[in-house]
Order: sequence, then C-alpha cells, then structure tokens
Amino acid sequence: MIYFDNAATSYPKPSAVAAAVAAALAGFGNASRGAHAWALSANRTVEGARASLADLFGCSLPERIVFTKNVTEALNLAIAALGGHIVSTEAEHNSVLRPLHRRGNFSLAPVDELGRYGADDLARLVRPDTEAVVVAHASNLTGNVAPLRAIAALCRERGLRLIVDTAQTAGLLDIDAAALGTDAVCFTGHKSLYGPQGTGGICLGKAFNPGPLIVGGTGSRSFSLDQPDDLPDRLEAGTLNSHGIAGLAAGVDYVLACGPQKLLAAANRLSDRFRDGIASLPGLTLYGDYGAAARVPIVSLNLGDIDSSEIAGRLADDHDIAVRAGAHCAPLLHRRFGTVEQGAVRFSFSHFNTEDEIDLAVAALRNLASEVKSGGK
Repeated sequence: MIYFDNAATSYPKPSAVAAAVAAALAGFGNASRGAHAWALSANRTVEGARASLADLFGCSLPERIVFTKNVTEALNLAIAALGGHIVSTEAEHNSVLRPLHRRGNFSLAPVDELGRYGADDLARLVRPDTEAVVVAHASNLTGNVAPLRAIAALCRERGLRLIVDTAQTAGLLDIDAAALGTDAVCFTGHKSLYGPQGTGGICLGKAFNPGPLIVGGTGSRSFSLDQPDDLPDRLEAGTLNSHGIAGLAAGVDYVLACGPQKLLAAANRLSDRFRDGIASLPGLTLYGDYGAAARVPIVSLNLGDIDSSEIAGRLADDHDIAVRAGAHCAPLLHRRFGTVEQGAVRFSFSHFNTEDEIDLAVAALRNLASEVKSGGK
C-alpha cells in the first residue's frame, strides 16, 4: 500500500516505537502503583516520556505534561476549565467546535476563500468577558498554519488565555510554549510524534490549573476522597496507557534526534512535488493557501463534481493508494468551500514517503481526471 493518510495517523512508525511497546508489554507493571521492579520500570518510562515532551515543547516543568488518551480529551479538559467567553475560528476541528458548542458563550472568526484568518479577525471578537482564545496550530483540511505568534501577542496584550490544538503540528513545527506564553498545548501521540494510537496529552502553562474531567485512583494520597492537587496526579486518574506511552517516548526521541524542521522540510518537498504534478489536471480544485511561507504537508482536492469518496475508493481499489475522503471533522471549512455534500480528498504526506510513490499517485490522479473529463467512471 502507498500510504498518504498521515494527517489521520502516521505510518510507518520508526522501528524503535514498536520495539518500545513490545518491551513494555514484556516487562511493565503499573506505573506509580508499586515498588517492585516492573512497576518502577513503567514509572521510569512514563516520567522519561514527560521529560522528552517537556523538551520538545519548551516546558521547564515536566510535571506539567499531563497524559490523556488523545488530543480530543486534552482539548476537552482545557476548554472545560474556562468560565468566560471564548474566541475561536471557523477553521477548527470538531475537537474544538463540539466542546465549544456544548458549553456555549463563544465567537468564531470567519475564514476567507483559502481558509485563512488573521490575529486581527480574532481581536475584533474579543469582549470584556472574553477569557481565552482556542485555535488549531494548523488545519487538518487545508494544511494552513495559523499566525500563532501574532495570536500569542494578542493574548498577552489583552490578558487572555491561549489554548492551542497541535494535532497536525507537534513533531513538525517548533512549539515553544514558554516563549509563546501558551496556557495549554494540546497534542496527540499517533500523528507526527509517531507514537501509538491512544496516546496524547497537554502541556500546561504555569498559571493554568484546570480541574480533572474524571477522578479516581492515582497511587498517591489514597486516604483522601478528593483528587490530589499535585500535578500530574490531579489530571491523571486511573491506570495510564504506559505501554503506549513507552512507544510515544520512542517516537518523541526520534523527532528530537532528527529535528522537527528536517522532518517537515522532507515531507513538504514531497507535498510540493505532488501538487506540482497535478496542477494542470482538468477539473482540479485545491483547498488552502499554497503560497504561504509555512504549511504542513497536506493537499486537499476535488476533481470536477465527482464525490470525494468515489475518488478515494478508486485510488484504493485500483492503485492501492490510501487517502482520506469526506468532511475531515472540519464542517465550517466545508461550508465555506461549498463542499458539504462533496467533501474533499485529502493527501497527507510523511518524510517516510518516496518520490516514486508521489509519481505513482500523480499518474493515478491523471487517469481519474481524464475519465472525469470524458464523462466516464
């Protein structure tokens, strides 16, 4: 299979990731739940993962890296801690839009025909009762990168909290939480951090102390019926996915060793090669700002008015090419693009892909585009 669905979950993973999971399954007890060798081994790995993630995100206090099962849980945790008005954008994933809809009291900055917005668009929505700005660092549909430094400056100027969804950027773009002044950097483990699914977390700023979504066992202060106040225990009720975290630690160490900029540059070169190869296809529509200086390696498209799921199905069945079609959990962007019914075909690339794979995908799309132009299917 030729795999171009890395925005959903990365494949392949570095070999060290599977090795770390296998070693954990063979020799881990329950982290922070015992003093025997296997429990201590699990605990050392979990705490080592915190330290690596703190290094990646520029966090000076590893205990403020809190593990969750994914970025969705991390975003829900952060948003649930807010009491005032929230400003966000139409470019968001449902992992932000649905928690906002459930709580209410929010405003969304509009995007333009390329899916872009600026910090000024957010500033116009700030009210006296606004508490926070919540934005995705990059769109999972367009690949557009948010103007995060300008947004962070706005938040500092107005005294607002800043919560960032880094599902598409952690491991690809530099994220210095301390320099930006973020209150919460929410991340997932299974995309460009190359960890297993079911891993993720939140990097908390020093002045942001959300309460727990759930309470329960922590391995500390067991005689108190209240959840411990100390981090990370306050937000990590129950047994952690230490086997998955072992794999995540190996993925993060791989990213740190390679450097996010190097991995992004390699993937973007392939993304550019693909886009250049299909640029002249008849009936082609691309979604996003491909002239921007900063992008993540995503190309979303349609061919004529053919349904995106049919294109993805043909690519899979006829060419063994894996892409994703549909709405991509980005409903407001699709409304802006007029693709609610059609959806979009998303190609998302990794540095593990090759130029030969790119060229095969270009040839496959050329064949499909020719059929669309001639009216065949």
